[in-house]
Amino acid sequence: MTAPPLVELIDVSLRRQREDLLAHVSLRVACGDIHTIVGPNGAGKTTLLHAVLGLSAFSGRIVAHWRRDGRIGFVPQNFAVDPTLPVTVEDFLALTRQSRPVCFGLGAATRRQIRSMLDEAGLGGLGSRPLSVLSGGELRRVLLSHALVPLPELLILDEPAAGLDEASTRDLEDRLIRLKREGVTVLMVSHDLAQVRRLADRVTVLDRTVVTEGPPTEALVLDRVLARMPSGGRGGVT
Repeated sequence: MTAPPLVELIDVSLRRQREDLLAHVSLRVACGDIHTIVGPNGAGKTTLLHAVLGLSAFSGRIVAHWRRDGRIGFVPQNFAVDPTLPVTVEDFLALTRQSRPVCFGLGAATRRQIRSMLDEAGLGGLGSRPLSVLSGGELRRVLLSHALVPLPELLILDEPAAGLDEASTRDLEDRLIRLKREGVTVLMVSHDLAQVRRLADRVTVLDRTVVTEGPPTEALVLDRVLARMPSGGRGGVT
């Protein structure tokens, strides 16, 4: 039996500078699923996530059927860190976890929580390191930790394995499987079709509109579908 949807996109379209970035996209993200969006460069994958997050204006409807508190966690594909900003990993993770400004120091409970988060993410010992000196993979793991406290009902990930080595990618996948068991619904963009096969309950192939959709065993004619689709030359939209 198919799980009820947590989020539905109904005839969603988005134009920018007379260009269709999304055209009549309809899809359902089922409660408790890992739903993955794949497609060529410029297909509108990130644009779709931004529409769900309310970061871009669109026509059509996006409807959420929250079961709990409706909290959304988000890890973007790109996150610019100002190298002149003296913010440590602990400071960053504490920003939403204590009422007093982090410049006055971290409370004992906050510090314990953050150290536990870093240990779980395989980043133990990095709490005092400036955010600006982290590697791309380390920064993505910090951002994921930030997105998971408090535990979201919907977790949105844009290329979460980008910049991760093989061991870190395995840790990420194990973590997503655990989150699914805890009732978190995941909407994720990925270019790694092997990862999609391992993780996804349902796959949407996007090229500004829905090309095909289904469970990985069906949609992963994906290799052949994607091989026939043009890539690039779309104004940098991904």
